[in-house]
Amino acid sequence: MDMIRWFDSITLHDAPQVGGKGANLGELTAAGLPVPPGFVITSDAFLDAIDRSGARLKLRQVIDNADPDDPASLTACAHRAQQLVHATSLPDHLAEAVRDAYHRLGAGTRVAVRSSGTSEDSAGTSFAGMNATFTNVAGDEELLARVVDCWTSLYGERVISYRASQRIGDEPSLAVVVQQMIPSERSGVMFTVDPSRAHPDHIIIEAAFGQGEVVVSGQVEPDTYVVERTGPALLNVRVGIKTIKIVQGADGQDQQISLDPSEGSRRVLSDDEVLGLASLGLAVERHYGSPQDVEWANAGGHTYLVQSRPITTLGGLSSEDITSSAHDARATESEEDPKVLVSGLAASAGRASGRVRVLHSPSEGDLLQTGEILVASMTSPDWVPTMRRAAALVTDGGGMTCHAAIVTRELGVPCVVGARNATTVLRDGELVTVDGAKGEVYEGAVSVVAATTAPGGAGTVPMAPVTGRGVAPAPTPVLATRLYVNLAIAEHAEEVAAMDVDGVGLLRAEFMVVDALRGVHPRLLLERGEEKAFVDSMSASLLRITRAFAPRPVVYRSIDFRTNEFRSLEGGERFEPQEENPMIGYRGCYRYVREPDLFRLELDVLARVIEQTPNVRLMIPFVRTQWELEACLDIVGTSPVAGALPVWVMAEVPSVAFFIPRYAAMGIDGVSIGSNDLTQLMLGVDRDSEVCADLFDEADPAVLDAIGRIIHGCQDAGITSSLCGQAPSNRPEFAEHLVRLGITSISVNPDAVSAVRRSVAAAEWRLLLESAVPERDHAHLGSLVAARSHPRSQRSGGAPSSEDAGPGPR
Repeated sequence: MDMIRWFDSITLHDAPQVGGKGANLGELTAAGLPVPPGFVITSDAFLDAIDRSGARLKLRQVIDNADPDDPASLTACAHRAQQLVHATSLPDHLAEAVRDAYHRLGAGTRVAVRSSGTSEDSAGTSFAGMNATFTNVAGDEELLARVVDCWTSLYGERVISYRASQRIGDEPSLAVVVQQMIPSERSGVMFTVDPSRAHPDHIIIEAAFGQGEVVVSGQVEPDTYVVERTGPALLNVRVGIKTIKIVQGADGQDQQISLDPSEGSRRVLSDDEVLGLASLGLAVERHYGSPQDVEWANAGGHTYLVQSRPITTLGGLSSEDITSSAHDARATESEEDPKVLVSGLAASAGRASGRVRVLHSPSEGDLLQTGEILVASMTSPDWVPTMRRAAALVTDGGGMTCHAAIVTRELGVPCVVGARNATTVLRDGELVTVDGAKGEVYEGAVSVVAATTAPGGAGTVPMAPVTGRGVAPAPTPVLATRLYVNLAIAEHAEEVAAMDVDGVGLLRAEFMVVDALRGVHPRLLLERGEEKAFVDSMSASLLRITRAFAPRPVVYRSIDFRTNEFRSLEGGERFEPQEENPMIGYRGCYRYVREPDLFRLELDVLARVIEQTPNVRLMIPFVRTQWELEACLDIVGTSPVAGALPVWVMAEVPSVAFFIPRYAAMGIDGVSIGSNDLTQLMLGVDRDSEVCADLFDEADPAVLDAIGRIIHGCQDAGITSSLCGQAPSNRPEFAEHLVRLGITSISVNPDAVSAVRRSVAAAEWRLLLESAVPERDHAHLGSLVAARSHPRSQRSGGAPSSEDAGPGPR
């Protein structure tokens, strides 16, 4: 059992042992990004400690009795659970290991001690600020005490409530991060995509003086900088009113200092510093391949990254997509000139009407009635149990990246923060409308176009339109091009399945596999005879998804771990070769051919699933040659049940464009373009390379040409063509280019569904108009798809038109 793991030995696949924070710090360290050094006390160490103390079984019984909708029950259960954990001390062997690791950082080093939950900071849940963090900790005894305090926070009232609301039913477990403390002069949070509107072109940076706690806890109104990704270029600056800062005092402890009005209203970052941070954020996003929520700190002229996590709340709503409250107030007949009562930052999109309830403390939460508008001075995570019942949230302080703003977005609750005077202007019982997309609160109930939200989902999920007096139904475009969704975990299957999508175009197996393997290399699992447990776990997760989407298709991409990722699992060093470039090494289809016994385990999973839900498809990744695909299909054919599955291949290797006629003749039903890997191999640039990041562009003319050849090859062969890369999710206009090429389907992230649906619908209408009025002067799409800030792109004239992007003479 590993009790201590250093950052430089951790990857995302270690999350079950090191938690979300620990896994992300390991990823950032491995990417060569500026991360203060540290180590993680693993979740296995926590579970071992509560086992030895006899608390583990008692904790399960306490949690089973908790009622998340009963505040009194929550309070009692949390109190009892925390008593049990707090009475748990570190076993002697663990205490010695922690002291030894701490001494390696340097005698007396001040550290941050941070909880790292095993369900935390994933693509679906944030647990924003709910578990404990301690700063400026020094000395052996204080460190050991803070570790137990972190463990205890795992059973706080707000954590139990949040887990219930997100339907997280596994046993709570916690790792603890110990990281060298940065004496922050300035700090804050950066979202590489606008989290309130999922705007693909804006980076949001919030900054304050001192340590970042004042930003994420909502104690001050931070500066907000809006940056255009292209360039990057600074678009807007909103200087916040910062009343305090927290710094390291003369005694080494946290010290809160009041700021006078002139200092508190001073701008935190210069233009150049903002753009430097934005570039660093884009490097983090490129490493992960998805939008990120990044915490940063600056000291002595150097910028450090102290955390990164996926943005969990990109609900694909535009400012026109708005939410109706369940409140029974009548809508006004007109909203031509609604009176604005207060305004602030647009923290969570949506609009809701209801009666105001001004509360001054989380202890007053019982006063809030379901459907009322919660108004508070501060955006603290302690409000989470109350926020779940609110129609909307308005706060005096905080920024759009504070913890409570994150949670409201995840709960689908409209939110305005930083309104400054909401608690004094808004009165209890007053009927108001909160517009979370505009950051405004209106007098009365303003007529809206309504859409409900899925409770407990990851982000805001557009549902069926609601109609009624003063409410017009929002039309949903009917598409000829199928719109699929990318999915990675089973926990949010029901919420995503409720969206207006045609199925799952890319189900990534890796996240489910990590859970099913429980940190053990599959070969070691075979040695131990634990195949059945693996098949049971995987099929249960997959069935949750296929049932939610039935009868719509679910395209399951088989395991595509690389050797460096497999090596990080228990026993991995015994079974995995050491490769200099695993990205183009032993992976995908070739691995299945070389290790058919492991591939058959997946086929056993699919066989069990297809017997109950026949809507699953198998997609084989990283297919390089005809002979390896033939050998792989032979293995599939040996399964009496899974052998009947429709089979797709991923188009990640450029050779697929050449082999499509032969693959179709072999019985392949579809081809899905993985534009991330395809771009990497077309342009010869490691997609994870920060040094070569300027070269990576999915809209490069050569990449577009390859995409066109693949789509037209599928058309000629009479098989399905799809694309499941990141480009349409980040750049909805890219979807229009694919429609013009004649693609069968496009698969995007859940947060991008609404925007891409509109882009596809507009593209299909434009094609109809162009065919009806061929002499009309139609704008080329190419400049929209691939316009880049790099000077070379200006000389090359941007991307080709849709005609030029396709294959040559055929």
